[in-house]
Amino acid sequence: MTSKPLNNIWIRRQQCPCGDWKCYIKYEGDDQTTGVSELVKTDGTTSSSSDVIFTPYVGQIFKTDDEAFEYYCNFARKNGFSVRKARSTESQNLGVYRRDFVCYRSGFNQPRKKANVEHPRDRKSVRCGCDAKLYLTKEIVDGITQWYVSQFSNIHNHELLEDDQVRLLPAYRKIQESDQERILLLTKAGFPVNRIVKVLELEKGVQPGQLPFIEKDVRNFVRTCKKTVQENDAMLTERKELDMLALLEACRETSQRDNGFAYNYTTDESGKVENFSWAYGDSIRAFSVFGDVVTFETTYRSITYNMLLGVWFGIDNQGKAFFLGCALLQDETSQSFSWALQTFVQFLRGSHPQTIVTDIDSGLRDAITTELPNSKHVISIWHVLSKLSSWFSLDLGLQYPEFKTEFELLCHLENIEDFENQWNHLVSRFGIESDKHVALLFSYRASWPVAYIRGYFLARTMTIDYMKSMDKFMKTILNPHSSFKNFFDQVSEATNVAFQKKQKQLSTYSPMKTSLPLEEHARSVLSPYAFNALQQEIVLCMQYGTTDMANGSYLVRHYNKLEGECLVIWIPDTEQVHCSCKEYEHSGILCRHSLRVLVLKNYFQIPEKYFPLRWRVDTSLVLDDHVMTTQEGNDECSEAFNSLTSTLYSECLISKDRFSYVHKELNQILEIVRSMPVFDEVTLDLGPNTVNDL
Repeated sequence: MTSKPLNNIWIRRQQCPCGDWKCYIKYEGDDQTTGVSELVKTDGTTSSSSDVIFTPYVGQIFKTDDEAFEYYCNFARKNGFSVRKARSTESQNLGVYRRDFVCYRSGFNQPRKKANVEHPRDRKSVRCGCDAKLYLTKEIVDGITQWYVSQFSNIHNHELLEDDQVRLLPAYRKIQESDQERILLLTKAGFPVNRIVKVLELEKGVQPGQLPFIEKDVRNFVRTCKKTVQENDAMLTERKELDMLALLEACRETSQRDNGFAYNYTTDESGKVENFSWAYGDSIRAFSVFGDVVTFETTYRSITYNMLLGVWFGIDNQGKAFFLGCALLQDETSQSFSWALQTFVQFLRGSHPQTIVTDIDSGLRDAITTELPNSKHVISIWHVLSKLSSWFSLDLGLQYPEFKTEFELLCHLENIEDFENQWNHLVSRFGIESDKHVALLFSYRASWPVAYIRGYFLARTMTIDYMKSMDKFMKTILNPHSSFKNFFDQVSEATNVAFQKKQKQLSTYSPMKTSLPLEEHARSVLSPYAFNALQQEIVLCMQYGTTDMANGSYLVRHYNKLEGECLVIWIPDTEQVHCSCKEYEHSGILCRHSLRVLVLKNYFQIPEKYFPLRWRVDTSLVLDDHVMTTQEGNDECSEAFNSLTSTLYSECLISKDRFSYVHKELNQILEIVRSMPVFDEVTLDLGPNTVNDL
């Protein structure tokens, strides 16, 4: 097999965080790889399951002997056996004029001279003298060469195999070229053969043992291709060095165009680039407002270059993920993660996030403890849930769906004591007390269950909408790339497009759902996303009753739910409200319980301190002050326009003449408005709070 240039292939990290190299992760609802062309399930034959293969017959004509052999192979495959080429006969005039194809169990194995070894292998032969055969004879008719079936027998003296067995016969166990390249890459990355087989099963979406080849074939292929592996390794090492230099040059050029652009890298003893990280000026400026919570996504790695990809994300005031920075790491050790964290903090001029959200990784956890000791570390619940199937579905079998449902309920318990009691009950009930993954999850319990992280500020990064927006960005940049330079360009383009979209977003008018002044005031202050979240709490707060507990304490309970009551403490002197549910501390959005107390206290406006800067409408990623107006301006325009049109509509319905006049005049006004420029001085003056430079 000749080596050829390979794309930079990204694959999800499949090594389980439990540390057992035999344990791997299969992600639910994912094909596991990006940057790989669609893999077609193939068994090495040219016919599909829907093709009709008729039984060969004497006199059947083929253009070539290869065509006949392929036809016989397909027939054999569908009938539970395989064939091999036996005798061929030739002459001076015709060359090869006869071909004999026989069943793979035809004839008998001839005894061989045993090797002079202490324990010679005594392999049992599969040959049993089967007489199934197809003989071909060549003839020339009108100057055209053709082959016809001269003899055919389909009588076997052995059992024919079922389809799930016949595919395992050596004749049908083919490793296609695309799979060969994949195997070589995984071998170079240090994957053992059994892991390689599991990776290929995951990529093709087949059940274990359903590949068109077996582990033994992969092992033999790797053994015979050691030289090719070494050549590929040398080629990729050289190419990686060149790619890193090209990436370095691209960063230097970008820094000349973007004054805020920052990058850093490390080198080994020979001066070759090892780790690399960069961030754009827009991202760094955005961190100053939205950097309270960051996500460090380390799901993917390049198996072409054996490097880990780490991407930093923030969440804006519209609840969407935005790019903060990127890191390419040589390995997954705590030292590499420490360097990535140090570099990220340098980019941010020493600023630290309040909370950092990651996947389960012991090396990353240790690095965060060392480099960001004042930041709260949270394991994303989505990363935990994505691993459950790999960890427990096989052992639990039919019980797994029930286990998963109860596990998800357990995750959202708000009391630590309740969580630990229910945890013990859950693992005992399903008999998984000694499972290593149960021990792993429990050892990380301070970082992922709601009961433990309820007081950590997460700014709604655990919502499905945020996760989807982050996943969408990742899929945008993880296309096949011939170099890291191209990958860098793709990240730059995706980041620019994302910021441009945010610039073009116009504030939307959010209708009122209650008559409470609190709601109207919040709508003028918060972004549409944050207001919608708060509005839902305002609507629900009306379903709660309060009980005065004296000393400014109130017990807030749903009108028909006996459980789930919360204690709200109201401090009038400083206008502070604290709820035991800790929703505000968790998301920056006041909870329904606190809002119920504010309504009880006849508050017409929510205190300003409970409108965090990150959720305000006049806080934005927008860098162009000629694009958006403030939410307040849009609200005033919308309300005024709605009031005017409502009155006009009522008046014009009084008579036909009024309606005709209004209809005519509105058409003329519409034509005039359409001919007006998009921006004018008056419109631009409506946005005094537009952010020019964060």
